[in-house]
Amino acid sequence: MDRTTIDLWVGVFVALGIAALLGLAMKVGNLTSNKIGDTYTVSAAFENIGGLKPNAPVKSAGVVVGRVADIKFDTKAYEAVVTIKIDERYEFPKDTFANIYTAGLLGEQYIGLEAGGEEDYLKNGDKIAQTQDAVVLEKMISQFLYNKAAEPSADEGAKASDEKASNAKSTELGDPPF
Repeated sequence: MDRTTIDLWVGVFVALGIAALLGLAMKVGNLTSNKIGDTYTVSAAFENIGGLKPNAPVKSAGVVVGRVADIKFDTKAYEAVVTIKIDERYEFPKDTFANIYTAGLLGEQYIGLEAGGEEDYLKNGDKIAQTQDAVVLEKMISQFLYNKAAEPSADEGAKASDEKASNAKSTELGDPPF
């Protein structure tokens, strides 16, 4: 093989590698095509949306049924109001739950819809009443550490049980408990 042939093959492989990286970046960034037809719009209020972004998927039973259209902050209720566009092919009862979940290692957040049992369905402009906020890892860690700090240590717990046992033994023998 001569030098120009080798350079040509190297160029082809570099171009394929760049195209693969671009496709992966588009997939991770949720910029791939939406296969959603006509939609209806509903909203849901959350106290904490974590890293949820516009165009994030809305899933039910693992199937993408819609997309997050818009996120706004309600200054009266101090909540994030998320506008969701749901494909018209999918109808959800009015008592549907909207939860924010985290998917995968990269931490992409999405809204999961869990259908309720009511016979009336959500319509354009309705609001989902039951919501569950995103789990914030930092908050969970701080609660765990606070609970661990509030627990008595193993040495303190052993001392307390030894004192309790000696007091019980001395009262059995008729000694005053001091």
